[in-house]
Amino acid sequence: MQLDRDDMQAVVRRLRRAQGQIGGILTMIEEGRECQDVVMQLAAVSKAVDRAGFATIALGLRQCMADPDSGDMDVEQMEKMFLSLA
Repeated sequence: MQLDRDDMQAVVRRLRRAQGQIGGILTMIEEGRECQDVVMQLAAVSKAVDRAGFATIALGLRQCMADPDSGDMDVEQMEKMFLSLA
């Protein structure tokens, strides 16, 4: 199933922010910042990437519900993708 590019723009923005956060984390490590600060930022970027994954799954579900006869993806495939993020 191919997702609508316009609908995916929020996911793209979230991932670009996460990309920036990762760059910041690398800089923190290179500068020898405190472990707690680095781990806190790692947790934040991990959550952002997880949310991007869940948003993508939600968009896919919406598309499937809007056109259930398209046959692009079945419920079992959607469930497998969702659980892969858990």
